[in-house]
Amino acid sequence: MLQRYSFFRIFVPKLILIMKIIKWGFIGCGEVTEKKSGPAFNEIEGSQIEAVMSRSEQKACSYAERHGVPKYYTDAQKLIDDPDVNAVYIATPPSSHATFAIMAMKAGKPVYVEKPLAASYDDCARVNRISEQTGVPCFVAYYRRLLPYFLKVKDIVESGTIGKPVNIQVRFAVPPRELDYEGGNLPWRLQPDIAGGGYFYDLAPHQLDLLQWMFGVIIEARGYKDNRGGFYEAEDTVSACFRFENGLPGSGSWCFVAHESAREDRIEIIGDKGLVSFSVFDYAPIVLHTSEGTQTITVPNPPYVQFPLIKNVVRHLQGLGVCDCTSLSATPVNWAMDRILGKF
Repeated sequence: MLQRYSFFRIFVPKLILIMKIIKWGFIGCGEVTEKKSGPAFNEIEGSQIEAVMSRSEQKACSYAERHGVPKYYTDAQKLIDDPDVNAVYIATPPSSHATFAIMAMKAGKPVYVEKPLAASYDDCARVNRISEQTGVPCFVAYYRRLLPYFLKVKDIVESGTIGKPVNIQVRFAVPPRELDYEGGNLPWRLQPDIAGGGYFYDLAPHQLDLLQWMFGVIIEARGYKDNRGGFYEAEDTVSACFRFENGLPGSGSWCFVAHESAREDRIEIIGDKGLVSFSVFDYAPIVLHTSEGTQTITVPNPPYVQFPLIKNVVRHLQGLGVCDCTSLSATPVNWAMDRILGKF
């Protein structure tokens, strides 16, 4: 099993030509580009948004006007072929990630893709194969790796403050959302052919990526899923066990039809000298338990949470640094999720 992942450590694609100004073309202009990522692209020196694309002309035009983007398209290929665009940001639902990423890389243009990398492990492998063949890098928006909040958690673990990690526990529970009750008008996140699964496939990637970033790849994973609420066909409850390459065991439970009183967003890293607890989505204060007592740590994040990672990607493309948040490092997340959901 470890051999299958040796590829993730060996191949790191690099651009032969170093670009000075990164001129981005956005494929997709939904909510994530409005609040988490979009504004950051123009805030970084040497980076600017050149064009945006949506199948809806009205949506593309509106986004371009509101954000001062020079061009807009309704055809992804035309955006990719635009000579003024030299890098592509893909912010569409996961089922189209691989297709658009491959189109861009074959055109010689590096890619920054929203998470998860694709709607399946097999599609991730396709992306990696094209990236290797073309030498064009593909980066994935696992931006939590570079947020101060999670860098603090990693520092606590690596400093030995909690001793040797002996177990990992992930617990996540939320009530149904208003849209979940709409039956025939479900959001794309609840359509497995588009999202790869239900809310688990949308939210668990951030949790699993953080853990693999800290402890290495997951080499064994098994899970059980069910639909307990009956609001839609996709799974709404998942339980899993997994093991990292260093032997560390972990478990997780995800419930998207919980009562409000059961709401929870927590990961616990248990060590032989203490425990650190933190959230992934709420950014609740980090809680550290050791023999010296309990400490609560508050770490603020930047206004645009994707800013640090996008800056890292831009610096990589400018030859001023290295971004390791590549499609290769993101692929084990899809492998683990597909194993947990019993896809293979």
